[in-house]
Amino acid sequence: MNEQQLIEQYIDLDTARYPGGRADARLRGYGVPVWALIGQLRAIGGDIDQLAKDYELPREAVEAALAYYRRNKAYIDARLLLNSA
Repeated sequence: MNEQQLIEQYIDLDTARYPGGRADARLRGYGVPVWALIGQLRAIGGDIDQLAKDYELPREAVEAALAYYRRNKAYIDARLLLNSA
């Protein structure tokens, strides 16, 4: 599956209903925010398989979150920065 297909399958793109818009996008069917996955991925040294295991997600869902992050990096990085303050 390419990045766009992963995003369409796993990411809830109706971000207007989230307070932070694109920064608060979540995995469809799991409810996990992309920013939370990215923050945890950084904390565990980038181990995608461990992140999928920790959150009980298919690896493809984590890959979708990473693809979404790459396309919305500024928004998600700002969200993570606000959380760390």
